[in-house]
Amino acid sequence: MNFDAYARTGVDLVNARLDDLDDLRAVFTDEHGWMRHEVTDRDVAAFRRAQKRLRDVFEFGSSGRDADAVTELNSLLEIYPVQPRISGHDAKDWHMHVTSRGASVSAEFLAGAVWGLSVWLCEYGSSRFGVCADDRCGNVYLDTSSNCCRRFCSERCATRSHVAAHRARKRAAVEAQAPAAVQAPAVAAPVEEKTPATVG
Repeated sequence: MNFDAYARTGVDLVNARLDDLDDLRAVFTDEHGWMRHEVTDRDVAAFRRAQKRLRDVFEFGSSGRDADAVTELNSLLEIYPVQPRISGHDAKDWHMHVTSRGASVSAEFLAGAVWGLSVWLCEYGSSRFGVCADDRCGNVYLDTSSNCCRRFCSERCATRSHVAAHRARKRAAVEAQAPAAVQAPAVAAPVEEKTPATVG
């Protein structure tokens, strides 16, 4: 059973746009091709609910709330129980799936995603669950770096954030060096005193 692949389906789901049925269909890879054809509007609501709760797991993990991440995953494991089965076409292709083919699309997909993320947490800890540090992004990711130092979901976001930070520092330095325009207070012109005219 490829737990890593199942965990990544959870990441894909959290990062997906789920406005309608077409958005949900776009979530399914070729491996889940049959789901693309069988998914219904009813599944969209289930995926949205799970998406929010899985995002919470990443938020908990990235902020050091390990116990909360575990509690949330345990709750999701109860909702989407794992039903392992052997699948494939011949002796060279046998592999494990986590739910039966007869389950609804949401139950099948979400059971795998939740199971994969749960195994990932047990193997690597919830600190490996990340939320992109780029304020304009917000995508989640699984940190596979050697020293758990990843901060962005992609190179694109890392570059964009670093460029923005560099420009901000440059602007601040220029503003600090620019001489402040000191305006001297306006001095009123002296008023000439008129001497009274002599009458002669």
